[in-house]
Amino acid sequence: MTAIHLQGDTSAASAIPPIVNPAAGVAYLDGAFVPIEEAKISVLDFGFTRSDVTYDVAHVWNGRFFRLDAHLDRFFASMAALRLKPAEDRVEMRRILIDCVRRTGLREAYVAMVCTRGRPPAGSRDMRLCRNQFIAYALPFIWLATPEKQERGIHATIGSFARIPARSVDPRVKNYHWLDMVKSQQEAYDRGADVAILLDLEGNVAEGPGFNVFAVSAGAVATPDAGMLEGITRRSVLELCRSLGIPASERKLSAEELRQADEIFLSSTAGGVIPVTRLDGRILGNDAPGALTMRLREAYWRRHETDPEAVAVPYDD
Repeated sequence: MTAIHLQGDTSAASAIPPIVNPAAGVAYLDGAFVPIEEAKISVLDFGFTRSDVTYDVAHVWNGRFFRLDAHLDRFFASMAALRLKPAEDRVEMRRILIDCVRRTGLREAYVAMVCTRGRPPAGSRDMRLCRNQFIAYALPFIWLATPEKQERGIHATIGSFARIPARSVDPRVKNYHWLDMVKSQQEAYDRGADVAILLDLEGNVAEGPGFNVFAVSAGAVATPDAGMLEGITRRSVLELCRSLGIPASERKLSAEELRQADEIFLSSTAGGVIPVTRLDGRILGNDAPGALTMRLREAYWRRHETDPEAVAVPYDD
């Protein structure tokens, strides 16, 4: 476990007055830490008008970041793919993310890092003239499905809207091109389900709004190998499978195979390993989470306590 101590910080950000009710959320932008409700960007920012932006989300559990450097690795790869280069370097960003959490005092937190294209000079549309902007913020932990709902399993549906093809928008670059997923999620609610699972143009499983998808058949785990964000939690699940001796593969996963699976689960920073007990009306495992899914879920949360790469937040108290 690595403890980061933010000593000797002489930036303008450290000089602002204390934030009222920091537990509601703290953000960093333009060199200052501010209450989350005061964190704003221009309506002319290309991140807003063109979705010309990338982001990543890490989490803090029991006062420690889980796989922070893996999230930073992916964030920097995403910025490089979009030719974004804010003023802050990796060391500064890492310090800022930790400091956002420290200032909130939250022991369980949702922590976002964002880089927008910025706004061009007046009268110009040239993206090369924009000042790229780094934004960070920490909020109370956000669950894709509450622990109580996970105990009994959530209900999913396969949406009718195809995921944006990778040749158009690379899903490995975390982005806000979410209208296909928004429409699918609305469809899921209309069907009485909790979440939507999207297929690619060939009818294979892609991903869902903020999560990866896994199927379990005859004791073996399978997850899509293309057309989706390569989630950090997804990576953790595959590593856990290897350590526990559970056969696991990354490959094409058809909608029909998913429908016939013995168990289905999702993976997300916003909740870890999440059991699915119903898919389009089909009941799996007598409407209870599967044994292998729960084994992985328990192992995932145990790893938070034993991970040697965990980063402790140096709270003031």
